[in-house]
Amino acid sequence: MATKTKFVCDNCGYESGKWYGRCPECGTWNSFQEIKLESKKGQFSQIRTSTYAKPQKIDDIKSVSLNRTSTGFSEFDRVLGGSAEHMGIVPGSVTLVSGDPGVGKSTLLLQLALAISGNGKTVLYVTGEESESQVKMRADRIENIKKNKSNELFIYSTTDIDAALEICESQKPDLVIIDSIQTVSSTELSGFPGSIPQVRYTTSRLVAIAKREQIPVFLIGHVTKEGMVAGPMLLSHMVDTVLYLEGERLTGTRILRSLKNRFGDTSEVGIFIMEEKGMIELKDGSSFFMDSNDQKVPGACMTVVMEGSRPLLVEVQALCVPTSLTFARRVATGIPEKRLELLLAVLQKHVKIPVDKMDIFVNVVGGLKVNEPAVDLSVCLAIVSSFKSKALPSTVAIGEVGLLGEVKSVVNLDKRIKESQKLGFAKTVTVKDARFLFDVVSKVL
Repeated sequence: MATKTKFVCDNCGYESGKWYGRCPECGTWNSFQEIKLESKKGQFSQIRTSTYAKPQKIDDIKSVSLNRTSTGFSEFDRVLGGSAEHMGIVPGSVTLVSGDPGVGKSTLLLQLALAISGNGKTVLYVTGEESESQVKMRADRIENIKKNKSNELFIYSTTDIDAALEICESQKPDLVIIDSIQTVSSTELSGFPGSIPQVRYTTSRLVAIAKREQIPVFLIGHVTKEGMVAGPMLLSHMVDTVLYLEGERLTGTRILRSLKNRFGDTSEVGIFIMEEKGMIELKDGSSFFMDSNDQKVPGACMTVVMEGSRPLLVEVQALCVPTSLTFARRVATGIPEKRLELLLAVLQKHVKIPVDKMDIFVNVVGGLKVNEPAVDLSVCLAIVSSFKSKALPSTVAIGEVGLLGEVKSVVNLDKRIKESQKLGFAKTVTVKDARFLFDVVSKVL
């Protein structure tokens, strides 16, 4: 048996026959690990072509309808995709759920396991980070499972993926959850848990059993300091769906996004609120991200953002105060600070607002992070409203603001306008009302 050695980058998975101080692929320093591989001489020499399946014409291949299983959360089902009548988990699919530490990944998947097992389906929850009693304590906090006599949730605490796969082969559960993929390893391969060879090998084993037995598998994945999924990029390519749970620790808002989905649309999002008893679905998002009472005072303006295919009415608040500092402060919560600086430059140039002598604070109510340019017009109007001490009652502003002071249209404008009208707002300011920011400010304020 021959032993070979190769070096693998921890950051990107680049492989080389020699060690590098700096990875040629991603540029990371001191990221190479030495991996020993054992291979049998001639182990692939006896492969016969007769073992391969023959190619088929696409017209001869029968279409297969996917019988999805609901997660028990309509927001989760929305992200996983499917038709309006059938949304949820696809049999045999492998889903990777990632997010920052403490954001609620384990809590959300434990709630999913409780909901599915309560309907008579068998769920195997493999945890490599907690003991069985710790998971039971968290489950008791989320839901009193003693009241549900038909609960078929099995907890297995181990870091040995081989032992977990043996249980999957014998029990054949309806759903498998691995918490987390970076904590499990196999004795058949060298390397510590979380290393690139182990993550790659354990994931390939789980993908193989999921496809062979048609068992859906959920993997919880850690993230790096840069916010990327820990492990090689190959991990994201091996699974069918990659979900990312984001949110701030100081607020309870959690947004589940789809970064990759072979069975659905990646533009859909699910919105949750993290509470003591777990994740609570937020089906009516507009009522949470707005407060109509605040519009009676200066510095507040409403806008409509798109989260997937769903319009959400959110409130933007701004505060302008004179500064005694040499450099005025710019604080943005919910929108990028660079975007705020750009909009302030446009206000000073085209609307003649002396923002260079003011401290500017901007906040999106509810802790929602908005990155689309449709919020530009509402941010500008909220700042001018605070500066002039004039309120904007029952006003919704939708539009992108350019460097020349022009107001531009945004995607799904008609859908956004209908959402604002449905919630009872009398005035909606868009590019249809004025083409330049100065004209909008003159009409509204």
